[in-house]
Amino acid sequence: MTSTLAEKAVVGRRIVHDHQARKAQLPGIITRVDNDGEYPGVWVRLDGERHNMFVPRKFFWRLTFLDEVVPVPDLPMGRFHPTADDFGGDWEGVPVLQCESEDIVILTGDQLRATVALHAFCKDMGIDREYLPAMQPRWAVFEWEPEDAEYPWTVRWDAAEGEDQAIRIYFLPA
Repeated sequence: MTSTLAEKAVVGRRIVHDHQARKAQLPGIITRVDNDGEYPGVWVRLDGERHNMFVPRKFFWRLTFLDEVVPVPDLPMGRFHPTADDFGGDWEGVPVLQCESEDIVILTGDQLRATVALHAFCKDMGIDREYLPAMQPRWAVFEWEPEDAEYPWTVRWDAAEGEDQAIRIYFLPA
């Protein structure tokens, strides 16, 4: 790494990452610098993401170091309304998630839209709807977890209507 890059690789430096997988130039910020050890590099959080990715020194060519150095923003924490990105996709315009527990969560309070989305999801995933339990309307609260948690967010199924950030969903327990 040249001395110029060494000087620029500092916590808080704004960057643009040439993200090959997404085929895009994505802005972000350096959150940590690892100069020690076998694999020196920087940790980068892309704007809008909740996790850091490691960029080894040998891949610094994928980073454009911008002039701006700012305090690293805290990760969003607390309750939130999830999106299709948080669920990993949507079917017929409705976010649907199958949890590790095999519970299925449909992020809408509209029963017809939930039914259509569930049908499309099951078809895509090869799930036989005949063996699924009935959809249950629920109020749920989603909450971000710390960055080093096993899962990025958790959900409480026992929320009540009117509770802070409660959202109407349909739920199919495993």
